Amino acid sequence: MDIIQKITDSLKVRRGQVEAAVKLIDEGNTIPFIARYRKEATGSLNDEQLRSLSEQLTYLRALEEKKTQVLSSIQEQGKLTDELRTKIENAETQVAVDDLYRPYRPKRKTRASIAREKGLAPLAEYILTQDAAAPLEAEAARYVTSSDASVPEDLRVNSPEEALAGASDIIAEQISDEADLRTYIRSSTMEKGTIRTQEKPAEKPAGSSGKASAAAGKTAKSGSAPSVSSEGKANKKLEERRGVYEMYYDFEEPVKDIPGHRILAINRGEKEKFLTVTLCAPEEDILAGLETRILKNPKHPNAYTTPFLKGCIRDSYTRLIAPAIEREIRSELTDRAEDGAIKVFRGNLAQLLMQPPIAGRVVLGWDPAFRTGCKIAVVDETGKVLDTTVVFPTAPQMKVEETKRTIKALIARYHVTLISLGNGTASRESEQVIAAIIKEYAAEHPKADLVQYVIVNEAGASVYSASKLATEEFPNFDVGQRSAASMARRLEDPLAELVKIDPKAIGVGQYQHDCNEKKLDEALGGVVEDCVNKVGVDLNTASFSLLSYISGISVPVAKNIVSYREANGAFRNRRELLKVPKLGPKAFEQCAGFLRISGGNEPLDGTAVHPEDYTAVKTLLKELGLSDDPSSFRMAKILVRDRKKTAGRLGIGEVTLSDILAELEKPARDPREDMPKPVLKSDVLSMDDLVPGMKLRGTVRNIVDFGVFVDIGVHQDGLVHISRLSDHFVKNPMDVVKVGDVVDVTVVSVDPKKNRIALSMNGKM
Repeated sequence: MDIIQKITDSLKVRRGQVEAAVKLIDEGNTIPFIARYRKEATGSLNDEQLRSLSEQLTYLRALEEKKTQVLSSIQEQGKLTDELRTKIENAETQVAVDDLYRPYRPKRKTRASIAREKGLAPLAEYILTQDAAAPLEAEAARYVTSSDASVPEDLRVNSPEEALAGASDIIAEQISDEADLRTYIRSSTMEKGTIRTQEKPAEKPAGSSGKASAAAGKTAKSGSAPSVSSEGKANKKLEERRGVYEMYYDFEEPVKDIPGHRILAINRGEKEKFLTVTLCAPEEDILAGLETRILKNPKHPNAYTTPFLKGCIRDSYTRLIAPAIEREIRSELTDRAEDGAIKVFRGNLAQLLMQPPIAGRVVLGWDPAFRTGCKIAVVDETGKVLDTTVVFPTAPQMKVEETKRTIKALIARYHVTLISLGNGTASRESEQVIAAIIKEYAAEHPKADLVQYVIVNEAGASVYSASKLATEEFPNFDVGQRSAASMARRLEDPLAELVKIDPKAIGVGQYQHDCNEKKLDEALGGVVEDCVNKVGVDLNTASFSLLSYISGISVPVAKNIVSYREANGAFRNRRELLKVPKLGPKAFEQCAGFLRISGGNEPLDGTAVHPEDYTAVKTLLKELGLSDDPSSFRMAKILVRDRKKTAGRLGIGEVTLSDILAELEKPARDPREDMPKPVLKSDVLSMDDLVPGMKLRGTVRNIVDFGVFVDIGVHQDGLVHISRLSDHFVKNPMDVVKVGDVVDVTVVSVDPKKNRIALSMNGKM
């Protein structure tokens, strides 16, 4: 297989681009580095294309390695023909290779292998000639060895019927091993089969009823006050979980049409033992197709072999092929569904990480709760924690007035202008209090800056606050204080804060927890890496968590950078990185362009220009009569008239020159500036205020296959179904909106009992 051409066709790019990218990957270059600093070589392939290329390269190389192993195994058996070699070499999937290898794979003991040991293979071959001129029992009688003392007892054939049964087992296994037949069956099942699910009856714990009754009786006799038992709570929770799968209690859908999110939901229901799942194949159609392919002359059947072979075909399909094909197809459907879910998660995560920071504001982070109180943390413009406290405005304490006094004092003392409220438990109640505080503070301090609030997604905050990293960052804080600080920092710099959390815990996907964990981790790690490198980081302030996502920098090296910085003070230039332990020339090449130094002794270190291009840039600035002061950099783009000639003269590519000029125009420009800003609020809206037809503005929080969840300022996000996203047909919601987008919506319906809000973006009710 020509791997390069295969990838070229898949990506719809030029072969030379793929060859260059593969060479760069094989040389140890990272995807962000290739995407940003090797555009000349790859024809400007972007990070998404390069990651797809890398994934395909890994799969296809593994496939070629498997082909080599299979060919070697069959060659050793002396059974490799030119035709078989060609089929294996041309196979494009691992499933196809497995099918071709099946007849030659070493097998465990089967009914067919036992029949072969009994010497019944010639009888099976005789039947497969389909030329019998007499009843098969007559031929089978020749293989009876019950009275032959030379044959071990366990290998004797005691009757013609036993001989025919053994021959049937051999034929059934041969049919099962035929690659072309399996391909036909798999294709037919995918095209015409259905997935059927039914409710699985609840299992009763063994002996639970008697013991439970006895325990209840003792409680009653003792006169103890009745209480909700842990068993009762567990049963209630179980019933709530069971209700989630109600739509699948009697459900059927064609295999070819079932969407990925339903496959993952069904898989979870089956795993949790609420559902039984069956792949219903078009059995009679498949059997008819097999007979057409196996029987020599179906229109003029052999009276003796045709009925027998039909029985072999049915046995082979129902006993050997169908169960395996069902497993394969369900596995394939799951793989596709996982890939789709991961793709959705990747897109959503990228948008969440690339939310624009709200700079220059003192933020009060509010982590809401009931019994344990709401944790508060005030952070300054740089993210430094200035103060922390706990307030109790919610049940059961309800110390609302005391909370108002405490928060207003913090606002006045630290000049807080923004409150970041987590959207978890007690968020709705806290929002009411915050809105009242803002109103009262504005009345009491008419000349003060307006205080506003934002509801932020607190997913992952609890994971972070209990982590080793959070403990090291805030050793004197409890988990609540750390969580509140995280709430505040998520507004000031979402990327820097969210990289501290396992991407899976951020929760902006669809059934991501049902996906293959290794595949999900790799995909999400790539997203975070791409986002961090697109933005770049300040070498002198970045945490090791942020640094570890920079191209070429591992976690140990990131920690070494921080340790070096703490021991030697701020880096004065990028070249100093080479003094960091374990950071060699290759790592420096990969990471240098993504690390920024402000106020150092090399002005270009504050830009995304790579050090390998410094000589060319300085030559250019000198030719244009510009100084190396960043304030004069922006003139370079205006003064360069002929980019092609200039690039040639400087010894760099034209694309590289264009990137350099764009960077000099706006040094260290943050790509997040183009993203929609969060919706800032100063008043509260409750679910009871919503009525159909109401027009609102909200923020896209999550995107799934069937629609978009939008935060409209109430406790529950509303769903815009895919059919209400636009006036035209929408195949993928991500074609219309992105996480973080601010959108105008219309309320379609409100169901307070089920906590459901239906919204529309196209005005359709």
